[in-house]
Amino acid sequence: MTTDTLPPRPRQNAVTGTYQDLSRQIREAGLLTRTRGFYLALVAGLGVAVAGLVAGAVLLGDSWFQLLIAGALGIVLTQAAFIAHEASHRQVFDSGPANDRLGRVLANGVVGISHSWWMTKHSRHHANPNRKGKDPDIAPDTIVFLPEDAAAQRNRFMAALNRVQGWAFFPLLTLEGLNLHVTSIRTLWSAERSRQRTLELVVLAVRLTVYPALVFWLLPVGMAFAFLGVQLAVFGVYMGASFAPNHKGMAIIPEDSKLDFLSKQVLTSRNISGGGWMSTLMGGLNYQIEHHLFPNMPRPHLGRARRMVIEHCRRHGVPYTETTLLRSYAIVVRYLNEVGLSARDPFDCPMVRRFRQV
Repeated sequence: MTTDTLPPRPRQNAVTGTYQDLSRQIREAGLLTRTRGFYLALVAGLGVAVAGLVAGAVLLGDSWFQLLIAGALGIVLTQAAFIAHEASHRQVFDSGPANDRLGRVLANGVVGISHSWWMTKHSRHHANPNRKGKDPDIAPDTIVFLPEDAAAQRNRFMAALNRVQGWAFFPLLTLEGLNLHVTSIRTLWSAERSRQRTLELVVLAVRLTVYPALVFWLLPVGMAFAFLGVQLAVFGVYMGASFAPNHKGMAIIPEDSKLDFLSKQVLTSRNISGGGWMSTLMGGLNYQIEHHLFPNMPRPHLGRARRMVIEHCRRHGVPYTETTLLRSYAIVVRYLNEVGLSARDPFDCPMVRRFRQV
């Protein structure tokens, strides 16, 4: 474990306003300058990878080695989702519309999720990370992230799942790819009618029908189902395993709490050590603190910004948290299990419950 947690944070008014000083240093260092060449090379590389996988699938034909192609495709689609995420933050191009176009093409047309839904949800998260009642990423779902949500669980099956949700978290991620597709369609279908909504629905419909149709055309039925299952499972686990370490198990902010911007972002975020290779693996999400402080900073500059942010936090006594990837997973599992224990009332007795209902 390489956890770097700095001294206790001083009173809020001691750090309020220091973000402007840090921001000025970042701008003067040129770290907000766009790196179009990096992203164009990355998109081109993913295009070549997809073409290679398609060629490999055609050449393999009726073979269970196709499942290796499916797993690799799940990885490539996750990498495309990373770029769509960065485009949504205006990291790729100077122009907002250009970023939006790239984000829509990659999210809707390649990955198969709604760009507008993701933008809305993710923007709310960035505005209030880990804040009760405001961060959609800690809203109760199959997994619950707050003890009070676990304690309020009334469904017996879900309560039982919540009690072991830390151990169940990564297995459940195998379904996350399917969940993202379904949620995107459901959200767009119920949204207010607009030209953009219609366009997204059409692109999603094409993406989610043509791709499976090609798989079933190329492979026998059983193998085709296995191919899609493996691809979706790898995609879901890779996506979830990249986003989960960032905030789970970090400070939870009360709904009515007042924090300055820098403290709010740093105290609720966790970096993953590993440098450049980890940045490639996680699409820059390993630099979560810097990403939250400067959402439109291109991925190649996040490593340099990290050193400046660490020094700034040390100077002002703001805890800066960084650990290894495996250690972060252990923290997430333990945290979710601890939260899930609230779904069990240690004094719950069937006879007492019976009389409570009378």
